[in-house]
Amino acid sequence: MSTLAKALSPALREVRFLFSQSGSASAGTREFVLARYNSIKQHNPDLPVLVREAEGTPARVFARFERGVERHVELDGLAAKDVESKVSQLLTTSS
Repeated sequence: MSTLAKALSPALREVRFLFSQSGSASAGTREFVLARYNSIKQHNPDLPVLVREAEGTPARVFARFERGVERHVELDGLAAKDVESKVSQLLTTSS
């Protein structure tokens, strides 16, 4: 079972995806968000999952944990499968 297909840690407060809506380096991230957003929200209905698109923005994801701890990983140029792996690692990291 994928890490993203179950409830995530209660220490996780917010997830933010930033990427370009048309840039080729963000294609894997766009594909991942389209395929997995509903699953993440279904299993974590109270978790804010923000998607921010801006032309020229490098693809990355931020995770905010309790006590204001924030971490991020770069996703630019990765395929959707690699994006899922990186996001899973980030979201399961304890604060």
